[in-house]
Amino acid sequence: MRARLRVWRRRWLPSLPLSVTVFCFWLLMNDQVSAGHVVLALVLALLVPLFAARLDREFARIGRLRGVPKMAAVLALDIVRSNITVALQVLGPERRITPGFIWLPLDIANIHGIAALTSIITLTPGTVSSALSDDRRYLLVHVLHLEDAEAVIRQIKSRYEAPLMEIFP
Repeated sequence: MRARLRVWRRRWLPSLPLSVTVFCFWLLMNDQVSAGHVVLALVLALLVPLFAARLDREFARIGRLRGVPKMAAVLALDIVRSNITVALQVLGPERRITPGFIWLPLDIANIHGIAALTSIITLTPGTVSSALSDDRRYLLVHVLHLEDAEAVIRQIKSRYEAPLMEIFP
């Protein structure tokens, strides 16, 4: 009986967190709770995850989350440092800025981890993720001030990619 219930729940409610999120956001967006809005929120909370499950063919595998707080702290510190560095570069002489592109070889294969890495790179001022190769093995990154491409690659791989590989195996 429990196995049937589990199969039924997975088929009709593939993502409980997404359903709860859709339900809550619908009510928040409408800024009122009425019988009609609650019914519509329930319908959307049931339908949206069904369609979303069909769109996402690669399900996120989550590994160890122990490193998340440390990585978040490193990212916050890097964002503050990069903001200061970029501000000084922009306010200084323009001739001292040497922008460039680098191809970052990726060891991470999980598409959700790659998406997190591209977001982190773009969040950090002075760098922007530009393109992902078709085979998902290289990421094109624009760097505002590029002096040593290998140093930038080492920094991204050690500070962001390595922890993400533990989170998204």
